[in-house]
Amino acid sequence: MDAKTQKAELTRAAIIGAALDVAAADGLESITLQAVADRVGLSKSGVFSRAGSREALQKAVIEEYGRSFLAQVFVPAMQQPKGLPRLNEIVRRWIARTRDVEAFTGCIYIAGAFELDDRSGELRDLLHTEITRWRAALRRTVLQAIEAGHLPVGTPADQLVAEIYSMLMGLLHDVRFLRDPQAPHRTEASWARLVKSYQTA
Repeated sequence: MDAKTQKAELTRAAIIGAALDVAAADGLESITLQAVADRVGLSKSGVFSRAGSREALQKAVIEEYGRSFLAQVFVPAMQQPKGLPRLNEIVRRWIARTRDVEAFTGCIYIAGAFELDDRSGELRDLLHTEITRWRAALRRTVLQAIEAGHLPVGTPADQLVAEIYSMLMGLLHDVRFLRDPQAPHRTEASWARLVKSYQTA
């Protein structure tokens, strides 16, 4: 990679990072070329030439958030054995990310879902795809825990995934809105109790 190409990629990364900051603070619809240009010290046309239209930039933010989320939560958990150890690690990392990152910046998945739930179009479709992909990965991990004998045969995977997702949405509410420092500990306890309820069902 030559120096010019490397610089262009770094500039584009900075643009997407700035757009992600805008979205985290004020929502996906708050992203404009001008708002991002002001943050990175470029002209509006400079942002457009590197990142494309406003909609292209919004899509890039959703995709970048998804990459970051998977890199911090899902990918490291793959080092754990299949089954409940892996599922536990995913939930542990998700709680930690919510506590350490999203408590201060917000969650594009959750906030974006509320922002776009009554709309149609490519942006909503992309966010829906990203969230559905994440939930599918969770579901596969639950099924692996059943196959490994860590959870009983007949455990309703979709139900457990929905309960995990709801639990983390509640955590985000409590750490971000209520600013409750004990919320992560309660969520960890809720997860332990939830797993036990399935194991003893």
